[in-house]
Amino acid sequence: MGVTGALAGCGGPAGSDDVTLRLVAADYGRSSADSSKKYWDELVRGFEAQHPGTKVDVSVYSWNDVDRKVKEMVAAGHAPDMAQIGAYADYAAAGKLYQAEDVLSIPVQADFASELSDAGKVNRVQYGLPFAASTRLLFYNKTLFAQAGITAPTTWSELAADARALKAKGVKFPYALPLGPEEAQAETMQWLLSGGDGYLDGFGSYNFDSTQNVATFTWLKDELVDKGLTGPVEPAKLNRADAFAAFTRGEVGMLNGHPSLMKAAAAKGVKFGMVPMPGVDGRAKSTMGVADWMTAFKQNGHQDRIRDFLDYVYGEKNVLAFSREYDLLPVTNSAQEAMSASHRDADLAPFLEELPSSELYPVGKKSWAAVSADIKQQVGKAVGPEGSPAAVLGALQREAVTADGSAG
Repeated sequence: MGVTGALAGCGGPAGSDDVTLRLVAADYGRSSADSSKKYWDELVRGFEAQHPGTKVDVSVYSWNDVDRKVKEMVAAGHAPDMAQIGAYADYAAAGKLYQAEDVLSIPVQADFASELSDAGKVNRVQYGLPFAASTRLLFYNKTLFAQAGITAPTTWSELAADARALKAKGVKFPYALPLGPEEAQAETMQWLLSGGDGYLDGFGSYNFDSTQNVATFTWLKDELVDKGLTGPVEPAKLNRADAFAAFTRGEVGMLNGHPSLMKAAAAKGVKFGMVPMPGVDGRAKSTMGVADWMTAFKQNGHQDRIRDFLDYVYGEKNVLAFSREYDLLPVTNSAQEAMSASHRDADLAPFLEELPSSELYPVGKKSWAAVSADIKQQVGKAVGPEGSPAAVLGALQREAVTADGSAG
């Protein structure tokens, strides 16, 4: 899909300094009615009106296709000027990307939330420009909780007790645990963080089979899965989309969710609450954050024009408009402050509060794409009927170390 605004011409003969920038972007819409194409169409019109001689052509692809499309373009020697995608480390390591300071003015680069800027770095140099962010909270069905006479949990033991009470009332999924191949890496990371550890150790090395991580998955298997508190679908076969759909049907007591679930649940009349993810003995020290990335490729050499466009993209008005349209969190401090002060954004406030203490996927590691794919396929087995958390996490650790070594 292409988005092309009218080229405004002024100053000098037509075509003398004209440049067309090519951007490939992901589609955040749920249908053609709210496709990201419409967002970019409006933004490009505004930019071109202010920048005669620079034209921007935007191609929008679904998340199922966008990363592959960009990879194919780069491999064929036809890299776009910019790509708004899910990862950046491979391109940065191959020397194909501009550094952030090359394509952003100092005020714009300084406006990024620091935790997001840091996640965009490879060897302490920023190449990934955060474009959209999200965090996770524990959603719970208020109606089912009232019927069971329980309150939102703040610890793991309370979560398990709530799940038992929900099961006793016949709730289909007391706690929905989606460890299926769609997005198992997210649910896994959320639980590892709540257990006090995560994917990496303090030195940036993979850490899957740490004592704390094994203890976390052992607790999940022993206290939730083996006691029948995660529903009739085996966690390894339950995908996030299916878990969300079950929540909107009123079949789920609790699950981890991101902001888009609010709108979907409200549309179906589900009364829900949201609380920070419980930890072992209280609120977890950090939650999982997710960011998508804007990248700028060197190949076509349009550094100055790219800087003009990206400075416009990251203006407060545009960042807020995109975040509000797709229930996402702003990546800049100025837009976050505006959202925090606005009554119209009150429903996103709990997610925004979690962002400063959030931890993101290790996207700065070239091996992350391969490691993430391995998690999606394997981690659900850790809580399966014959599963061993220590064995599965140990196997993931060995594969991750191998992948990291191969990535260089």
